[in-house]
Amino acid sequence: MAMGAADIVPGVSGGTIAFITGIYEELLNSISSINFKIFSLLKEKNIKSVWHKINGNFLACIFSGILFSVFSLSKTITFLIKSYPILVWSFFFGLILASSFVIGRTIKTWNYQGVIGLIFGAFIAFSITKLSPVENPGSIFYIFISGLIAICAMVLPGVSGSFILLLMGSYTLILEALNGLDFTIVLVFSFGCLIGLLSFARLLSKLIRSHRDLTVAILTGFLIGSIDKVWPWKIVVLTRIDSSGETVPIIEKSVMPYYFKGDPKILLALSLSVAGFFIVYVLNRLSTKN
Repeated sequence: MAMGAADIVPGVSGGTIAFITGIYEELLNSISSINFKIFSLLKEKNIKSVWHKINGNFLACIFSGILFSVFSLSKTITFLIKSYPILVWSFFFGLILASSFVIGRTIKTWNYQGVIGLIFGAFIAFSITKLSPVENPGSIFYIFISGLIAICAMVLPGVSGSFILLLMGSYTLILEALNGLDFTIVLVFSFGCLIGLLSFARLLSKLIRSHRDLTVAILTGFLIGSIDKVWPWKIVVLTRIDSSGETVPIIEKSVMPYYFKGDPKILLALSLSVAGFFIVYVLNRLSTKN
């Protein structure tokens, strides 16, 4: 349930929660055990043997808890983003900033490769944040690709799946689909998640084992470079009319808080950023001690 709640919020990764709670390695190994070999095992033995091979009880508990959280909290998150955007993004900003420090600190040895990886990750992420949103993020194929990419966060600590959706412009669309029980979007997105999870779990686990510091450095750079995407104070530069007739922003420009001087919510927004930062920091300290 904690992993599901984390994956809804852009800033805290479900994979990070798995790492904190001590189930990360078992999660990776269990997902990686799902391959074509289980079909031959099914022919030779029975369903019970296959279920035991993939650690079925463990995976069933994990994914049922994730789904329960996703469906129960999506409506609340959608309401908050629409009603209190600056306050919500301020809190998310603090979460993401703290996550970049927490993940970066896990790098055991810094060398030139790590520094280059950090800069490369930051450059790529920052470049993505400056791209114009996709014209049709609601297409079936794009929803599938969104699920395919976002699910990587579940098996790789440091990047939130919802944060990836935020960068791809699919975050609000998926939340509204969950909120409104749009089964077409939910099923296509879920299928993308399933394919991505089975395809990349083994590869990502190997990268962490063989090139851990470099992988984490790139991820840290990705987080740092992407912070601009959730900067709370923005002004709309260009808008468009969507299919429902509503005006939606296409290009936004980040500005400093004093641009909105006189807004009584500025102090509260700054306080929420600090609160988000310390929540992640404190959780990390507690997990280290325990």
